[in-house]
Amino acid sequence: MATQNYRSLDCITVTDITALGIALEAADRIHGKLAGIIRDYGTGTPHTWQMICKQVLSPELPFPFHQMMYYGCYKDFGPDPVAWLPDSGSAILTNVGQLLEKRGKEFLGSKYKDPISSFLDFQEFSVSNPEVYWKTILEEMNISFSVPPECILREDTTRPGGHWLPGAHTNPAKNCLCLNEMRTLDDIALMWQDEGDDEVPVKRMTFQELRSAVWLVAYAIETLGLEKGSAIAIDMPMDVNAVVIYLAIILAGYVVVSIADSFAPSEISSRLKISQAKAIFTQDLIIRGDKKLPLYSRVVDAQSPTAIVIPTIGSSFSMKLRDRDISWHSFRERVNGSKEIEFVAVERPVEAFTNILFSSGTTGEPKAIPWTIFTPFKAAADGWCHMDIRKGDIVAWPTNLGWMMGPWLVYASLLNGASMALYNGSPLGSGFAKFVQDAKVTTLGVIPSIVRTWKSTDSTASYDWSAIRCFASTGEASSVDEYLWLMGRAQYKPVIEYCGGTEIGGGFISGSLLQCQSLAAFSTPAMGCSLFILGEDGLPIPPDVPGIGELALGSLMFGASSTLLNADHYDIYFKKMPVWNGKVLRRHGDVFERTARGYYRAHGRADDTMNLGGIKVSSVEIERICNAVDTNILETAAVGVPPPNGGPERLVIAVVFKNSDESPHDLRNLAASFNSALQKKLNPLFKVSNVIPLPSLPRTASNKVMRRILRLQFSQSEQDSKL
Repeated sequence: MATQNYRSLDCITVTDITALGIALEAADRIHGKLAGIIRDYGTGTPHTWQMICKQVLSPELPFPFHQMMYYGCYKDFGPDPVAWLPDSGSAILTNVGQLLEKRGKEFLGSKYKDPISSFLDFQEFSVSNPEVYWKTILEEMNISFSVPPECILREDTTRPGGHWLPGAHTNPAKNCLCLNEMRTLDDIALMWQDEGDDEVPVKRMTFQELRSAVWLVAYAIETLGLEKGSAIAIDMPMDVNAVVIYLAIILAGYVVVSIADSFAPSEISSRLKISQAKAIFTQDLIIRGDKKLPLYSRVVDAQSPTAIVIPTIGSSFSMKLRDRDISWHSFRERVNGSKEIEFVAVERPVEAFTNILFSSGTTGEPKAIPWTIFTPFKAAADGWCHMDIRKGDIVAWPTNLGWMMGPWLVYASLLNGASMALYNGSPLGSGFAKFVQDAKVTTLGVIPSIVRTWKSTDSTASYDWSAIRCFASTGEASSVDEYLWLMGRAQYKPVIEYCGGTEIGGGFISGSLLQCQSLAAFSTPAMGCSLFILGEDGLPIPPDVPGIGELALGSLMFGASSTLLNADHYDIYFKKMPVWNGKVLRRHGDVFERTARGYYRAHGRADDTMNLGGIKVSSVEIERICNAVDTNILETAAVGVPPPNGGPERLVIAVVFKNSDESPHDLRNLAASFNSALQKKLNPLFKVSNVIPLPSLPRTASNKVMRRILRLQFSQSEQDSKL
């Protein structure tokens, strides 16, 4: 923490404040308030900071002043300074707070005191008493079953994750649409705006309108004549049509194949083949500002099955459709008039698939991860417990159905009776910031790279984000200063850090509105999850002891995967993992640190999969493309290197040349060539930050490249250059 450059609060003068561009009269007033806070709360306590946030700081004040207050307050505090504190009044109004006030003594006995001081006990209860905990949460979320489960969990020595909700039949899309105490027909289900329409009022869709739209598409899907359980892909931006299609596919008893709209044809093709998709929904173009990016043509180049194609502008297409493809208008005309007739949901066993998503493996081929019928309830439960999503909330999270946070957003919003807010365009500019204001978003999800752009361009300035109750962040490691800035945009509402995986259906570690939150840190294992940090001997270090190492997970996790379509699930997640209390632990692959104050911090991947801008990608995929860029390249190694001040990993390519006489100018050209190839063949968002020539790559005795060694060397080199 960069406190050494700041003075403690009691040493700050009016002159220090005016030096940051604050007018003398305002500086005098601020200094007076600060003196009163110091008198009442001391110079450097969490409550001092809490009162500074409430009485002194505002989004209009320059950010260096926010830093002066934060770092001055915590100058002598040590690690993990508290950025946000819960208060008892608001704590008992949260979902978990209300539940604990009603049943805390029943769950925890005499240990129960209040929602804040008993939260960690409740988290431990959720792990040790899954039968009671998950029955309670499913009831709280009003989840209905056509055939109820025989029990919550049936353990099985041949299946480390056990059998959850055995015997149950349900449909998660039906649960999103059915009426209960959390929603009526007139409640708003979706809010949206198109980029460029910033002066037009935010559009809204009620639950009645959403139900009708989903029913119509579900009836139309039936006309395709596909066998129930068939896979149907979606490759398009996450707009209202995409959400309607997603729910309709699942409501009708089919399986969604999630494909990100940024993928090249080869990536689309591999996912269609692995999933054996029988049809695909897409649109002809993606509009981003003044750019028109082709999408349907990429789907065609991927040799897709029958495509249902939505025109991006008006009713005409930018190119002629293939003979077997169907326009969106013609598709819906097949069943025109059916939207007022309720589509009877296809209720399936909970172990049936509902969604096939993809996560990069270390072999280069994407891992195909099926979500089962009950995985959506894990996503929604995380939203209910950790982000406190409830009726009346408006949830925005820039994402895509191709990544797990797309389906997560659908379920975490709709199953909890909240509204989903979608912006059809880039989230980086002032248009999105105005949308957050106009839609009165209460829960805003981010990834750090978006926040970095907002901060550097000041695109959120002048917009009122005071409706926000909390931020949530996932996808990559965050930076303290960037998230201090983010909190300041909404009068210091908390940031709930959230980390998990596609194969988990949500998070394994998070924050909570019932706990103090520290920037760029996690405060608790996710509800129902147990975490283990492995020491150098490969065994878990004692709980509550500080340490750093590879993270392992308790095997009994509601919603977690139990199979993969194109890999051996046991080999990837359980093989050669330690046994703890008679149960084999589950591999995750991230390195985590548990701090002395009980927080957790992420330190990147332990294996050779890296995280670039929230997208997991294997080194092998990148190296395969880079190796072909120049005939003078012998081999490459791709590693993700965290910057010295924290934040998302940067892509560094180590290169061994056949002829080593490459000049710095040549390396710059090579970096540009790498970027061009990666963006064309893999993902347009990837960017090489540095190319480093080496005489050879470090290897193990079995000739495997030791990318971890390179990552350490490059990280240390960056740290040294900063010093």
